[in-house]
Amino acid sequence: MTLGEALEGAEAHVVALPMRVPFRGVQVREALLLRGPAGWGEFSPFLEYDDGEAARWLAAAVEAAWQGWPPAVRDSVPVNATVPAVPAAEVAGVLARFPGCTTAKVKVAEAGQALRDDVDRVAAVREVLGAGGRLRVDANAAWSVDDALTALRALAPYDLEYAEQPCATIEELARLRVALARAALAVPVAADESIRKAQDPARVAVAGAADLVVVKVAPLSGVRRALAVAEGCGLPVVVSSALDTSVGLAAGIALAAALPDLPYACGLGTAALLAADVTAAPLLPVGGALRVGAVAPDPELLERYAAPPDRQAWWRARLARCGRLLR
Repeated sequence: MTLGEALEGAEAHVVALPMRVPFRGVQVREALLLRGPAGWGEFSPFLEYDDGEAARWLAAAVEAAWQGWPPAVRDSVPVNATVPAVPAAEVAGVLARFPGCTTAKVKVAEAGQALRDDVDRVAAVREVLGAGGRLRVDANAAWSVDDALTALRALAPYDLEYAEQPCATIEELARLRVALARAALAVPVAADESIRKAQDPARVAVAGAADLVVVKVAPLSGVRRALAVAEGCGLPVVVSSALDTSVGLAAGIALAAALPDLPYACGLGTAALLAADVTAAPLLPVGGALRVGAVAPDPELLERYAAPPDRQAWWRARLARCGRLLR
């Protein structure tokens, strides 16, 4: 059977899940779930991605549903809380959804907001976490080198574990690391978009552009490919998600469980940002960690959160186009 025939004959469901708070501008998270002989896979590239980029996400879904994942070396994975770009007054409520998590990732550099908003949000997170908690920020490549230096100088007093993708390009990240060192600001730099959108992810390490790397299963075409990227970069790894349902999160957990070393809490607790999920037992942190294992959707929830017919058609057409690219 060819890949095209397998995809055309596969059980597929398109869901639309409401968010608790907007995240990356998303208020309803849409995903297409595929069932294959090895289980379930998730195909949920963001709507603005072109078919070439989206096809990587389909490759990850095919791996999960038709091949399965490599063996695990641990049975649970520590995760961080994720704080969207909310007002400081809402921080405590967000963190309450991540019981036991002693690390938090805070979104900064949100369009339409000012540095003061970021400082207030980060300060509120530090107050809730206490001095012993770990706090990291994520700018999603929004800053210039100068803006990043200014922002991180203002945020550094809150004891940052690292700054994730503060600038867009590898060259900018490398310049920022030099500027931070000259300013005596001990803020490590993590590369995210520079890894998952790169033709050669290892270039980040060669260019001296990062102290650690963030890897995500779906944008890197699956668990096995992500493991190879992590090994090729030769830097410490943080495993993160792309606002997945629990089906997709299970793939990220499989990656984290298969890594030889896992020095950082992973960004895989994002099911807590969803107001609904496709399983009655969503992958929510317990004691700051998630269990390792596959997830099967609940038929009743697939029906309840089925996307409208026009969105079903849109996703199935996207699936067909990306399937042709994979073939």
